[in-house]
Amino acid sequence: MEETVAPAQAHGQGHMRDGEASEPLLMQDIDMVEVSRFSTGSHEFDRVLGGGVIPGSLFLVGGDPGIGKSTLLLQTAHAVARAGVSVLYVTGEESPQQVRLRAERIGSFTDRLYVLAETDLERIERQVAAVDPHFLVIDSIQTMSRGHLPSAPGSPQQVRECTLSFLRMAKERHLATCIVGHVTKDGTIAGPRLMEHMVDAVLYFEGDRHHRFRILRGVKNRFGSTNEIGVFDMQSSGLIDVLSPSELFLAERAAGSAGSAVVASLEGTRPVLAEVQALVTPTAFGTPRRMASGLDYNRVSLLMAVLEKRLGLYLQSQDAYVNVAGGMRMEEPAIDLGVALCIVSSFRETAIAPGIVLIGEVGLTGEVRAVTRLDQRVQEAEKLGFSRVVAPALNVGRLTLPPTASIEVIGVSTVQEALRIALGG
Repeated sequence: MEETVAPAQAHGQGHMRDGEASEPLLMQDIDMVEVSRFSTGSHEFDRVLGGGVIPGSLFLVGGDPGIGKSTLLLQTAHAVARAGVSVLYVTGEESPQQVRLRAERIGSFTDRLYVLAETDLERIERQVAAVDPHFLVIDSIQTMSRGHLPSAPGSPQQVRECTLSFLRMAKERHLATCIVGHVTKDGTIAGPRLMEHMVDAVLYFEGDRHHRFRILRGVKNRFGSTNEIGVFDMQSSGLIDVLSPSELFLAERAAGSAGSAVVASLEGTRPVLAEVQALVTPTAFGTPRRMASGLDYNRVSLLMAVLEKRLGLYLQSQDAYVNVAGGMRMEEPAIDLGVALCIVSSFRETAIAPGIVLIGEVGLTGEVRAVTRLDQRVQEAEKLGFSRVVAPALNVGRLTLPPTASIEVIGVSTVQEALRIALGG
């Protein structure tokens, strides 16, 4: 996409800090300033941000249209304002009346929450100076524009320049700022990738609009753990925190069904138990179908190749459909063992033994490789009433559990060993 580059203007130099040039400092001479976070009013949102919002930070929230981004941020703006902090909610896509209607649905009213329907960046800067908020929400960055730039709103040049302006505003005014970003067809945030590098945190709002649950995932965070997730329940009154995701994802699991396995994945600092399902059935065509929902398709194909080569399973004539129940997406290699065994379970029409959680990465030679932080995963499994965990032998030799732990942890070195324990052969 070609764009006309505007001539340099005086205020374009505003991206540089005013005043004298800085000088290099010795690391030990740098003064430490204690940063005090403030809460978003949501335990799950705070978790993803690393404990709350840091004043002066700029973070980006992306997600599919209609997934609930505006609802989440309006709830957050209301909660922050109710705590005694002034908030300015800038909308470039809705009128103030539309924002009011959504606020009535979720009950977001307070005398410290201001709404501004504006897309011109210079006017927004003037209103920020007049209101002097402590928290600023921009919905969305693709609608914002600088008047002197010839390109249209949403173009790479406009998105880049507007993000730089909000970054400067956040740092100079010590103003916590959240910007909403549209996503492309492949699920990435639209606009130049430079925008993701400029902000302090990038959060993706995931979920299927046909499911009631939404997941907020942090893919970048300068002030906390990456890949942290927050789980929300979408209801008519707004988004409700889900404090025990494992219990939620396993609530509808049918015990004793072939092709079902429970795995333990680590999402940021939180262990999450979920059900992986597989359906293996003879194909009606020459080329078998392979489908994966909530999992990496290439990883599933790799595991099926390992099962064919190392266990002698004839899967070349079988269609295979693998799914993570509940709309969750998992990419950690520690779920490999559970995915592999639930495929075998469906192929043999034999249910995995009850009360078992499967943990481990599977290598190309069929070995079960070690994972990180096994103790947290085991404790989560015990908390939910599971009696046995099948895990990598290397991890089990180093595992330390509380003396009161009643769960059995069985170490395995190969997929064949895990198969004998979970399926009896």
